[in-house]
Amino acid sequence: MIPFSVLDLSPIVAGGDASLAFRNTLDLARHAERWGYRRYWLAEHHNMPGIASAATSVVIAHVAGGTKTIRVGSGGIMLPNHAPLVIAEQFGTLEALFPGRIDLGLGRAPGTDQRTAQALRRHLIGSEDSFPQDVLELQAYFRAAVPDQAVRAVPGAGANVPLWILGSSLFGAQLAAALGLPFAFASHFAPDHLMEALEIYRRQFRPSETLKKPYAMAGLSVVAADTDAEAARLFTSLQQGWINLRRGQPGPLLPPVDSMDGFWSPAEKARVEHGLRMAVVGSPESVESGIRAFIEATDVDEIIVTGQIYDHAARLRSFEIVAGVRGRLGHNGAVSAA
Repeated sequence: MIPFSVLDLSPIVAGGDASLAFRNTLDLARHAERWGYRRYWLAEHHNMPGIASAATSVVIAHVAGGTKTIRVGSGGIMLPNHAPLVIAEQFGTLEALFPGRIDLGLGRAPGTDQRTAQALRRHLIGSEDSFPQDVLELQAYFRAAVPDQAVRAVPGAGANVPLWILGSSLFGAQLAAALGLPFAFASHFAPDHLMEALEIYRRQFRPSETLKKPYAMAGLSVVAADTDAEAARLFTSLQQGWINLRRGQPGPLLPPVDSMDGFWSPAEKARVEHGLRMAVVGSPESVESGIRAFIEATDVDEIIVTGQIYDHAARLRSFEIVAGVRGRLGHNGAVSAA
């Protein structure tokens, strides 16, 4: 069966705080482990009042320490915000603490606004333009150290930490293909170039020591509930968040509403519906149909599911429904990735 994984932003809900977000994250990860999800990824965002996972490696340690078997990693670390040596040391430490369970997904965007990006990078020379070189430098730090090597990642040198390239455009697909690395596309919020990116990645892929065949994962927003109507209501929390972010007013994840009428303009509604057009929202039957159609259209090797849902119990129920859907889907012949 095609693997399903979880992408979690550790949402801070209205009326809650980061402590609650982290408790809910760990609880969801433990359930995801029992339900058979392959990996649990957390994403780096900054200056976002509704997202608690800014210190991503710390939250990964929190989740990995509270689970036993599920792979835990980043979806992703925004590498231009960091010196590659620091990331090698952080993830080398995580791998030493939780052997064989750590993934390192790497993104090229800052994960924030430009002013915050400047605050993050004030002592760094690198930028998005140096991303390929930064990835190569990071790979070098993970190789076994050689005699007289001047700079080593300790821990990190010789660590078996799988690298993934993330992307929401064609650039990431090309880089992942050139380096022979697995590729994850952010179709859960930027679906426009999904099919072209997958085609480029598969066509241009060069086998490497890491990976002999292309391995593609795609992000998918899923909101599942016992009925289509309840799922559509839960989905309004994400829709409100999208509008507020694009209005320059990011905030905590808001409770669902019965109707979005009056909240958004026709133009805003059109933009949200375009950006979230691949989201799968509905009852177990509707979600199964939607996920099956997504897999058939993309032929991806793995799906990583995200679900921004205000109520934690409803969020758990959504991921439980998705896990049940996976059990009813057939095998797609995908190769295995670490």
